[in-house]
Amino acid sequence: MSALGLLRPSPTGGQVAVSPETAADTLLAPMEQDILQRRIAMAATRARLHALSGDYLEARSMRSAKSSIEIVEGMDNTRAVIDDLARTCSESMDALVPGSGLSEAAVEAATPLDMEILERGVKMRSLLQHSARKNRAQVRHVSIITAAGAQVRSTSVLPSRLQIYDHSCAVLPLDPDRAAAGAALIRDPTVLSFLQQLFEHYWDRALEFTAEEQRDGPEPTEVEQDVLMLMAAGKKDEAIAHQLGMSPRSVSRIVARLMERLNAESRFQAGARAALNGWLSDD
Repeated sequence: MSALGLLRPSPTGGQVAVSPETAADTLLAPMEQDILQRRIAMAATRARLHALSGDYLEARSMRSAKSSIEIVEGMDNTRAVIDDLARTCSESMDALVPGSGLSEAAVEAATPLDMEILERGVKMRSLLQHSARKNRAQVRHVSIITAAGAQVRSTSVLPSRLQIYDHSCAVLPLDPDRAAAGAALIRDPTVLSFLQQLFEHYWDRALEFTAEEQRDGPEPTEVEQDVLMLMAAGKKDEAIAHQLGMSPRSVSRIVARLMERLNAESRFQAGARAALNGWLSDD
């Protein structure tokens, strides 16, 4: 009781009871004072950091004005720049994302930032390859961001990774096969206009992103039709896999399934029968 301040020495001797409210005020006052001082210090530090934002943005705009194309070397520097662009964009973010989709670790890292962007009302459009439909981590990520307002589509082939922020800055990899090499920041209006048109070209021809489904009907899926088109062009399984961003094993399974469905004994015969069925028409 004494430790909690509920008993105090009496002037006449002995101890007298104290109300819990009075004891709480006496016992917690030093703690509350310490918390208040810490909050004041935190607010002052935050204010000093915010005061530097104007200088930072001005320095960045001056840097941008010096060159319409800026080279950023190294993975860490590239991530920092992309993080900065994502956190400061206010209108739109368009992205081409080739390959088979994000890994579990990449999804964990990307989801909070994407949600923050969408919560600011930024229009987000992401274009993936069909092969990403089979990636569970990617499908989960898409379901989260589309529920928050993002638009996601997929297509067969994408030329390169590309991100465009607010129609004012595009990010391209220096080496598409080696992300650690760095990136180029493009601000030149003419080049930006071309890159935006390139994005729109692929976006307009893409399909809404869905998880890959196996269909037993006579008509081929979008991915199967793409494989058929490349088969008809004389491409081997490995070349088809590379172009569509799939594994050679997946392509081999699709080819085997198509040949069985077409009752074909050779790839040439499968292509001929697919053409007769109207499966090779490019609408």
